[in-house]
Amino acid sequence: MTQTQPPQDTSAPRETSPPQSSTPPGPSMGRLVGVDLARALAVFGMYVVHIGPALSATDGVGSWIRYLSDGHSSVLFATLAGFSLMLLAGRREPKTGLAGRQAKARIAIRAVVLLALGTAMAMEYGGVVILGFYGVYFLLALPLVRLSARTLAITAAGLALVTPQLSFALNSVLTEPVRQSINAYDPLHRLSDVGVLDLLFTGFYPTITWISFVVAGMALARLDLSRATVQWRLAAFAAALTAAAYGLSLLLAGKDALRSTAEDGGPSGGSGAMSGGSGSMPPDGASLEREASSLLTAGPHSGTTFDIIGSVGVAILVIVGATVAMDRLPRLRRLAQPVVAVGTMSLTAYVGHFLAQSALSMPSGKSSQQSWVPLLLFVLGATVFAAIWSRFFRRGPVEYLLNATTRPAQRIR
Repeated sequence: MTQTQPPQDTSAPRETSPPQSSTPPGPSMGRLVGVDLARALAVFGMYVVHIGPALSATDGVGSWIRYLSDGHSSVLFATLAGFSLMLLAGRREPKTGLAGRQAKARIAIRAVVLLALGTAMAMEYGGVVILGFYGVYFLLALPLVRLSARTLAITAAGLALVTPQLSFALNSVLTEPVRQSINAYDPLHRLSDVGVLDLLFTGFYPTITWISFVVAGMALARLDLSRATVQWRLAAFAAALTAAAYGLSLLLAGKDALRSTAEDGGPSGGSGAMSGGSGSMPPDGASLEREASSLLTAGPHSGTTFDIIGSVGVAILVIVGATVAMDRLPRLRRLAQPVVAVGTMSLTAYVGHFLAQSALSMPSGKSSQQSWVPLLLFVLGATVFAAIWSRFFRRGPVEYLLNATTRPAQRIR
């Protein structure tokens, strides 16, 4: 089943803290509260996929909720991961000098810690855990933190156009015997079955295609989201991306172009649709042609150019929509404070949902539920916990621990 990725670390220094009073904050606060609201929506989308009914067990509105959550919530997480990266590096203006070196050190430390934590969790819960992949994303994005919004956007577009085809070509030669030979010398794979090959090319969220989302989020963070003109232009641009990508995919690949592969049984993130001969026998010409044609699809987690572009469009629409709502609807902002609190500690919500599923003897990372009730209880539990915790602490418990590990970066001179 396709999995959604976890929330990115939100323990980076935020320009504002979550709203604590009934006084409506100004635009700058609303801007970042909107980002926290988007994180919360991504958390709940992840819960839908991991805890809610399987897609085949839903109908009507439930099917739409399940389908939209499947893939789009994980892409939203990755896009927001890039946004969070820029909060550390200097959002509108990149940090330079001593501050810049310390910021890069903090990002590198976080990346290593996330990789270690992801490996530890993968030992228990398998390859659906995203944290290790996050560590790789952050390390590879580190050289880009001083680029302008325009350059980052162009980079993200170039990656979206090139990496799916490159991934297809690489997976065509990474047959099972080749993978086994490489994994035999990989200590990460021996520890958790999620090794370097999985993190980069063949896992649930392969860096080769998912880095596009992170870079797109970095570009978004460089913009002044409080300006109405920027909001309107972004919304129009994102809507055009979404319509063009999905529309062209339907035109080229037919009516099944947007079909979800969530219950096909293969890995997500593009490696399922474009495995290119991951079995023990090399693919023949007919199978290669069929798999090459999958590059025209745009279903959730298909990992194609159309999927990446369309999903980025959806993610931008959600972020801009949440920002506008928090900026211009002060009453809604007050009512949404408990939900926004979930977004401020999304890493805690992610790790916590695995622990809670284990404690309740529920399957982790793969939903077999037929009822929406467990999902609603998890959403309610996360909201209540986050609302209470945020009244006394600035960061969530896991975010606090992760932030503490980066303190040695202050010694950089």
